[in-house]
Amino acid sequence: MSRNKPLGRKLRLAKAYKQNRRVPLWAVTKTSRGVRFKHKPRHWRRNSLKV
Repeated sequence: MSRNKPLGRKLRLAKAYKQNRRVPLWAVTKTSRGVRFKHKPRHWRRNSLKV
């Protein structure tokens, strides 16, 4: 991918990067392990983004 990206694509990539993080531990403890993991994790090599 090129170094110079349009702003819209850059923002969408940043959102996908933030969505791919794990659930914070404070959220796990606050819900008494009701939320343990995210159901849609994305791997950079297996799944491609439609941006």
